[in-house]
Amino acid sequence: MVKTKKETKTENSEAPVADVYSLSGKKVDKFKLDPDIFSAKVNKPLLHEIIQMYRANARQGNASTKTKGLVRGGGKKPWRQKGTGRARSGSTRSPLWRHGGTIFGPLPRDFGYDMPKKTKRIALISSLSAKSKDSEIMVLEKDLDMKQPKTADIAKLMESLKAYRQRVLFLYAGENQNMIKSCRNIQNMTLRRCSDFNTYDVLSNSKIVFSKETHDAIVKRLKAK
Repeated sequence: MVKTKKETKTENSEAPVADVYSLSGKKVDKFKLDPDIFSAKVNKPLLHEIIQMYRANARQGNASTKTKGLVRGGGKKPWRQKGTGRARSGSTRSPLWRHGGTIFGPLPRDFGYDMPKKTKRIALISSLSAKSKDSEIMVLEKDLDMKQPKTADIAKLMESLKAYRQRVLFLYAGENQNMIKSCRNIQNMTLRRCSDFNTYDVLSNSKIVFSKETHDAIVKRLKAK
C-alpha cells in the first residue's frame, strides 16, 4: 500500500486558474480554483492503485466451467475394468475424454475489493489537481436551466466549447432530471453529480466541465471531515 500521509498538501501557494465560459461557449473571465483541491501534489502510485481497484470492481467474474462431477452423463462405466486390453476408465466425462470435464477451470468469483475512504478522497484530489495542471478543466459561468429535455442544447454547448465527441466529464450539483435526460444520448459524455463522481471518472475523460456553483459543492464535499 502506498503511503498517503500529507499527500493533499498544496504544491503552489497561488490558486490555480481556469477559464470561465458562457453558455454560448465564449471565454468571459478567469476563475480561481480552490488550491487545496486543484493544486495538491499528484500521487501517481496512489492513482494507479485506485484505478486498479475500480477496474477490478467492474469485472463481472462470470467465467464458469464444469468439472468431471458437474458434466451431465458419464454415470456408466464405459467398459469392464480388466480383460479388454485398454486403459481402465470409470466415466466418459473424465477430463481425458472429449466432452469431459475441465481440470482447475475458472469458476464465478468476485474480483472486487475496497480501499479506505481517506485514501479514495486523497486520490480524487490528486486526480483533479492533475487535470488542473494539464489545463483540462473548463468552468461555466452558471448552471444550465433546462425547462425540458433537449439533447440539441447540450450538443450545441459542447460544440461551442470545442469538446463535442471528446471524452467529457460533466459535473453538476442538485437534481435536474431534464439535464440528465438531455446528456445521456451524447457520445463520449459522462454526466455525474458532484457528490458521486470518483477518480476513475476524472482520469478516464480528457475534459472536465462544471459551473462555479458546482465547484463550490465539490470543494465542500472534499473538505468535509
